[in-house]
Amino acid sequence: MPTTKRTADAKRAGPESGGRPWTLVYDGSCNVCSRLVRRVQRWDTRHVIQAIASQNDTVSTRFPWISREAFDESMFVIAADGRTWSGAAAARQLLRIVPFGWLLGWLWGLPTFGALADRGYRLFARSRYRFGCGEHCAIAPVAPPPLTPSE
Repeated sequence: MPTTKRTADAKRAGPESGGRPWTLVYDGSCNVCSRLVRRVQRWDTRHVIQAIASQNDTVSTRFPWISREAFDESMFVIAADGRTWSGAAAARQLLRIVPFGWLLGWLWGLPTFGALADRGYRLFARSRYRFGCGEHCAIAPVAPPPLTPSE
Protein backbone atom coordinates (compact mmCIF):
# COMPACT_ATOMS: atom_id res chain seq x y z
CA MET A 1 0.00 0.00 0.00
CA PRO A 2 1.54 3.35 -0.99
CA THR A 3 2.24 5.91 1.71
CA THR A 4 -0.08 8.88 1.39
CA LYS A 5 0.48 12.29 2.94
CA ARG A 6 -2.11 11.46 5.61
CA THR A 7 -0.46 8.14 6.57
CA ALA A 8 2.96 9.79 6.51
CA ASP A 9 1.69 12.38 9.00
CA ALA A 10 0.23 9.63 11.16
CA LYS A 11 3.62 7.89 11.28
CA ARG A 12 5.23 11.12 12.56
CA ALA A 13 2.51 11.74 15.14
CA GLY A 14 3.96 11.43 18.62
CA PRO A 15 2.60 9.59 21.63
CA GLU A 16 1.38 12.90 23.14
CA SER A 17 -1.24 13.10 20.38
CA GLY A 18 -2.34 9.51 20.80
CA GLY A 19 -0.78 8.83 17.41
CA ARG A 20 -3.18 11.22 15.69
CA PRO A 21 -1.66 13.41 12.98
CA TRP A 22 -3.64 16.56 13.87
CA THR A 23 -4.13 18.41 17.16
CA LEU A 24 -6.89 20.96 17.72
CA VAL A 25 -6.22 23.33 20.63
CA TYR A 26 -9.26 25.30 21.76
CA ASP A 27 -10.52 27.35 24.71
CA GLY A 28 -11.94 24.78 27.12
CA SER A 29 -13.52 27.58 29.20
CA CYS A 30 -15.74 28.61 26.31
CA ASN A 31 -18.95 26.59 26.07
CA VAL A 32 -19.45 27.56 22.42
CA CYS A 33 -15.92 26.40 21.57
CA SER A 34 -16.43 23.16 23.50
CA ARG A 35 -19.69 22.45 21.67
CA LEU A 36 -18.02 23.10 18.31
CA VAL A 37 -15.16 20.78 19.23
CA ARG A 38 -17.62 18.02 20.14
CA ARG A 39 -19.19 18.49 16.72
CA VAL A 40 -15.76 18.26 15.05
CA GLN A 41 -15.04 15.07 17.02
CA ARG A 42 -18.28 13.51 15.77
CA TRP A 43 -17.40 14.61 12.22
CA ASP A 44 -13.88 13.14 12.56
CA THR A 45 -14.93 9.58 11.72
CA ARG A 46 -11.33 8.58 10.89
CA HIS A 47 -10.20 9.73 14.37
CA VAL A 48 -7.25 11.75 13.08
CA ILE A 49 -7.77 14.83 15.30
CA GLN A 50 -6.86 15.05 18.96
CA ALA A 51 -8.74 17.91 20.63
CA ILE A 52 -7.14 19.44 23.71
CA ALA A 53 -8.16 22.47 25.76
CA SER A 54 -5.61 25.28 25.82
CA GLN A 55 -5.86 25.22 29.62
CA ASN A 56 -4.28 21.73 29.69
CA ASP A 57 -0.84 21.84 31.35
CA THR A 58 0.83 19.94 28.48
CA VAL A 59 -0.10 22.42 25.74
CA SER A 60 2.75 24.89 26.25
CA THR A 61 5.24 22.03 26.56
CA ARG A 62 4.06 20.31 23.38
CA PHE A 63 3.82 23.54 21.36
CA PRO A 64 6.48 25.90 22.74
CA TRP A 65 6.44 28.09 19.59
CA ILE A 66 2.91 29.26 20.47
CA SER A 67 2.63 31.79 23.29
CA ARG A 68 0.14 31.47 26.14
CA GLU A 69 -1.43 34.75 24.98
CA ALA A 70 -1.92 33.36 21.47
CA PHE A 71 -3.75 30.35 22.89
CA ASP A 72 -6.02 32.76 24.77
CA GLU A 73 -6.87 34.60 21.55
CA SER A 74 -7.40 31.84 19.02
CA MET A 75 -7.88 28.15 18.30
CA PHE A 76 -5.03 26.27 16.65
CA VAL A 77 -4.69 23.25 14.39
CA ILE A 78 -1.22 21.71 14.53
CA ALA A 79 0.02 18.98 12.20
CA ALA A 80 2.34 16.22 13.44
CA ASP A 81 5.22 17.89 11.58
CA GLY A 82 4.64 21.21 13.41
CA ARG A 83 2.77 23.14 10.71
CA THR A 84 0.39 25.46 12.55
CA TRP A 85 -2.82 27.27 11.63
CA SER A 86 -4.80 29.65 13.85
CA GLY A 87 -8.17 31.37 13.81
CA ALA A 88 -10.12 31.22 10.56
CA ALA A 89 -7.18 29.50 8.85
CA ALA A 90 -7.45 26.73 11.48
CA ALA A 91 -11.18 26.40 10.72
CA ARG A 92 -10.38 26.09 7.03
CA GLN A 93 -7.73 23.46 7.76
CA LEU A 94 -10.24 21.50 9.87
CA LEU A 95 -12.59 21.47 6.87
CA ARG A 96 -9.77 20.02 4.77
CA ILE A 97 -9.20 17.25 7.32
CA VAL A 98 -12.69 16.01 8.16
CA PRO A 99 -14.64 13.88 5.70
CA PHE A 100 -16.77 15.96 3.35
CA GLY A 101 -15.46 19.18 4.88
CA TRP A 102 -14.89 20.44 1.36
CA LEU A 103 -18.66 20.90 1.13
CA LEU A 104 -18.26 23.92 3.42
CA GLY A 105 -14.65 24.65 2.57
CA TRP A 106 -15.49 25.75 -0.96
CA LEU A 107 -16.66 29.02 0.57
CA TRP A 108 -13.03 30.08 1.06
CA GLY A 109 -12.68 30.10 -2.72
CA LEU A 110 -15.31 32.80 -3.08
CA PRO A 111 -14.00 36.35 -3.55
CA THR A 112 -13.34 38.11 -0.23
CA PHE A 113 -14.72 35.21 1.86
CA GLY A 114 -11.31 34.44 3.40
CA ALA A 115 -10.88 38.03 4.60
CA LEU A 116 -14.46 38.13 5.93
CA ALA A 117 -14.01 34.78 7.67
CA ASP A 118 -10.84 36.04 9.34
CA ARG A 119 -12.53 39.24 10.55
CA GLY A 120 -15.59 37.28 11.68
CA TYR A 121 -13.43 34.79 13.60
CA ARG A 122 -11.55 37.60 15.39
CA LEU A 123 -14.85 39.25 16.33
CA PHE A 124 -16.21 35.93 17.63
CA ALA A 125 -12.99 35.17 19.55
CA ARG A 126 -13.07 38.54 21.33
CA SER A 127 -16.76 38.15 22.25
CA ARG A 128 -17.04 34.37 22.70
CA TYR A 129 -17.99 34.50 26.38
CA ARG A 130 -21.04 36.57 25.49
CA PHE A 131 -22.31 33.73 23.28
CA GLY A 132 -22.05 31.04 25.94
CA CYS A 133 -21.22 30.65 29.57
CA GLY A 134 -17.62 30.83 30.66
CA GLU A 135 -15.96 30.52 34.04
CA HIS A 136 -18.64 32.66 35.65
CA CYS A 137 -21.12 29.79 35.12
CA ALA A 138 -18.80 27.10 36.45
CA ILE A 139 -20.11 27.57 39.99
CA ALA A 140 -23.64 26.24 40.13
CA PRO A 141 -25.97 27.91 42.59
CA VAL A 142 -26.82 25.87 45.63
CA ALA A 143 -30.23 24.28 45.26
CA PRO A 144 -32.75 25.01 48.01
CA PRO A 145 -33.55 22.09 50.31
CA PRO A 146 -36.44 19.92 49.16
CA LEU A 147 -39.85 20.84 50.51
CA THR A 148 -41.15 18.53 53.20
CA PRO A 149 -44.83 18.02 53.81
CA SER A 150 -46.05 19.91 56.82
CA GLU A 151 -47.71 18.04 59.62
